[in-house]
Amino acid sequence: MSGFVLNLAPNERVLINGVVIENGDRSAKLAIKTPDASILRQRDAIHPDSACTPVSRACYIAQLILSGEADPTEGRQQLLLAIKQLSQVFQDRDSRQLLADATAGALGGNVYVAMRKLRDLLPRESRLFASSE
Repeated sequence: MSGFVLNLAPNERVLINGVVIENGDRSAKLAIKTPDASILRQRDAIHPDSACTPVSRACYIAQLILSGEADPTEGRQQLLLAIKQLSQVFQDRDSRQLLADATAGALGGNVYVAMRKLRDLLPRESRLFASSE
């Protein structure tokens, strides 16, 4: 993640390489220069009880890798398997592109990008579940 810029809102929390950092009363911009830094914003975090759909479970796997709670190699294999399974369901062009980007992120060691792309599928997944009821 060389050159990654992180914009933090006032009092926002972020996990960087296993360390929780809380911003002060003002917005801040941090430049993350360390390649392959593990970054997870609190607002992106999914509670384990909320990981109850295929997309949210894939996001949760990425979160576990980023937080250091999962072995990176094993976690990446699980994440890639989850993305492969999602590609069986999401057939539209935009969703396929998000899945391709998530796969590229996971394969390239950029799990944060993979998680962000997967999170973009959450509203689509909600619509699919709503239309099937």
